[in-house]
Amino acid sequence: MAEGFKDYFSDTSDAYRTYRPEYPDALFAWLAGLPPRRDAALDCGCGTGQASVVLASYFPRVYAVDPSAGQIASAVPHEGVVYRVAPAEQTGLPGASVDLVVAAQALHWFDFDRFYPEVRRVGRPGSVFAAFSYGLLSIDADLDRIIGRFYREVIGRYWPPERAHVDDGYRSIPFPFPEIAAPPFAMEARWELEHLLGYLATWSAVREYRQRLGTDPLPELAREVRDAWGIPEEGRTIVWPLALRVGRIA
Repeated sequence: MAEGFKDYFSDTSDAYRTYRPEYPDALFAWLAGLPPRRDAALDCGCGTGQASVVLASYFPRVYAVDPSAGQIASAVPHEGVVYRVAPAEQTGLPGASVDLVVAAQALHWFDFDRFYPEVRRVGRPGSVFAAFSYGLLSIDADLDRIIGRFYREVIGRYWPPERAHVDDGYRSIPFPFPEIAAPPFAMEARWELEHLLGYLATWSAVREYRQRLGTDPLPELAREVRDAWGIPEEGRTIVWPLALRVGRIA
């Protein structure tokens, strides 16, 4: 992350771990099959380790770095994952030490001019870099309309500017590696109403709205969502299509 990075997540790290959706195993199985070796992986901007622990199913050693001490303190422990508080641009790993580098919902926060040389430094010959992100969720037409209006019109101006990269599927982010075409992947969850509301509360724009205006935008949204949801305990399928940029580290 850039020098003087703004920490949006340390004070909500427990909620982040509880309410964020999980990446599909199929994504990591596909990524693990790309490099010629499978000894070690690096998760940059790892947060609470959602991607790190899944990577540990495919790599015997996973290094996971994040500049947020709160996120690392709340990270999911795993015997195959080594967590450390460090920026993605300066991981502290030895050169040519990993076979796969990933940035899960994190690349848009990084200083690209400093991060990509670090990827080249730590990657072994033939290693792979993969960045993936997810934007606005989809449930059904009514709920999508309500949540979409909230996302764009109510809290839209309170998203950090880096969020624009997520909204355009990372296509505007510079990518200096020969790209590998990726199959389509999506995250999917079956959540009850309260879990969805907990997830929406983790959005950084909600936090920024509260700090700037001194009011909470969620109660009004919650009323609209409840009316459209029906029985609160009834689970709904929620989908987040994933945007991927994958390339071979030269």
